[in-house]
Formats: sequence, structure tokens, C-alpha cells
Amino acid sequence: MRILYAIQGTGNGHLTRAKVLIPILQQKGDLDILVSGNENNLDLGFEIKYKVHGLNFTFGKKGGIDFWATYKKMNLARFYKEIKKLPVKDYDLIINDFEPVSAWAAKLNNVNIISLSHQNAVLDTASPKYGKYKLEKYILKYYAPAKDRFGFHFDTYSSATFTPIIRNKIRNTKTSNKGHFTVYLPSYTTEKIVKVLSKIPIAKWHVFSKETKSLIFKKNITIYPISEFDFIKSMASSAGVLCGAGFETPSEALYLKKKLLVIPMKNQYEQQCNAIALKEMGVSVIKKLNKKQVLKIAQWIHSDKIISVNYPDITEDILEAILLPYYDEETIMPTILS
Repeated sequence: MRILYAIQGTGNGHLTRAKVLIPILQQKGDLDILVSGNENNLDLGFEIKYKVHGLNFTFGKKGGIDFWATYKKMNLARFYKEIKKLPVKDYDLIINDFEPVSAWAAKLNNVNIISLSHQNAVLDTASPKYGKYKLEKYILKYYAPAKDRFGFHFDTYSSATFTPIIRNKIRNTKTSNKGHFTVYLPSYTTEKIVKVLSKIPIAKWHVFSKETKSLIFKKNITIYPISEFDFIKSMASSAGVLCGAGFETPSEALYLKKKLLVIPMKNQYEQQCNAIALKEMGVSVIKKLNKKQVLKIAQWIHSDKIISVNYPDITEDILEAILLPYYDEETIMPTILS
């Protein structure tokens, strides 16, 4: 079976999940990889056959999506050409992680497609929702269309929702508490983060930023360049994690049994929904990062609230169940006979 795995390249979360899924998918068929967008800081570690622009959101500097910058960078003519050019008919199945080019190409060419993403779980009627009539909700729904949808969330809200995929580097790491707090807030400038966190000198902060290429020391704050190794090391040995209300980083912090504080990105429906889900679980949430929130951050530092979660390693079982209807008899029979 020929499979195209299409991944959204905006942010690091999709690529982090892909690193776990790709080796398993390679055992299920002849796999090619597509990545759209480039707003990330991770090396996938596998050969990418198709690199496309897609449709990307641009982060602002004050904790949210910059819709004007996003609009200016949007090129619908190029997007349409990428859809028409992508040879989706060469594949038996498209597995899509919130990637628009392959999703629309599959829809227009009537090619089998499975959508497998956190966004699907956010859209699930059973999961926590932010507001009733949000434009962002409909953007989320039609950005990468697919008939068969499965999702990942912080909890199993429905039969089509699974617990988070936790990468082996997190599962196999040893945890400790060296007293510092790990910070990852990519929608805020480093200057803004330092300005607020410097108001809490009793804590040591490890801030991970795409704005620097080398270590920077500022009193009680150490600013790190984005590095998967250093980030995991810092998080695993931290007293807590302060991050956006995305999916992968909060999931990993919860798995590592770390105290967690999240700040949802403005104008980002998915993160607002995530924040509600996390708050229902008992996780601390603040609306924005500014000096008015210093007291709440300090209270979080002094709290000892750890949320207990159960995120078993069932990724291969999930893929096996999802892919089963797409195997032909020649593929299935040898497996059954063995």
C-alpha cells in the first residue's frame, strides 16, 4: 500500500508527533512524507519528498496570531497550484495531520484520506469548547477537510479521540526537580517574557527562544536557543513548566508529572479550547503574560498541585485499527496466517 503522510509544519507539535508515527507507518506500507509551512524549529529526521508552502498562520509578538501578517503572506494562487500539482492519485491512502494542500487535493480527486490530528479532537462535539460562534472554529473545520477524522486530546472525550502520543525521548527520560522552571512561549518576544519573569526573582527560569542562537544569562533567567535535547533535559529536571496552551508540550509536562501553567494564544480557537480542557483537569491557566499576572504566576510557583494522567503507549494499536479497512486481502492474509 502506498501511503502519503502529510504534516503541518507550523509549530513544533505536529513534527514531534510525526517522529513517533513515521517509523510505524513505514512498516505498514510504502511511505512518502509531505510537510507544508516552515514556522518550526525541529528537524524531522526523515526524508521529505514534498515540501510545500500551504497556508500558514503568522505569530505576532504579543501572545497571539497576527491576522494581518497572515493575510499578507497568504498566496491563494500558489496554494491552488500546489493542490493541482500534488500527485495524490499515486497513493492508496493519505494520512493527514492538519495539512491543507494534501487534504484539498485528496478531496478534489476523491482519494482515500484519514485525518489524524489534535484539531479533530478539538472539533469533536464531546470535547470542551470555547464560545459558541467563533470564526476560528470554522477555519479549523475546513482548513484541511477529511471524511474520516480521528483526534488526540488530553483526555478521551469520545471513541474517536485518543490520549496524546508521547515520544520515546520523553517516555524514557529520568525526571528530577532541580528547582528551575522551563518556559516555552513562542508567541511572545523574549524581551516581553524577560520583562515579566524578572519580576519574580525568587525563581530560576529556563526560557527557550527562537530569537537566540546562543545562551544568554540575565540574573535569574537563562535564555536557551531552541534545542530538542536541551528542552527535554530542562523540562525533565524542572519544578514546573510555563508554556502556551498548545498540545504537545502540555501533554509531555503532564506525563512527566510536572506542575503546569499555560497561557492560551490570543485569536487561536484551538488553544482557547485546550485551556478550558486543561483547567477542567485542574491545570493553572492565565489569560496573558503581563505584569498584572505576576502575583498569579508567583502563587503557581508556590503551589504543589500535580495533575495525574494516564497516557499509555498505544500508538501502534491506534494505527493498526485505523488502517485496517484500507488493507487489501493480499496484505491482510499473510498477517493473519503468521
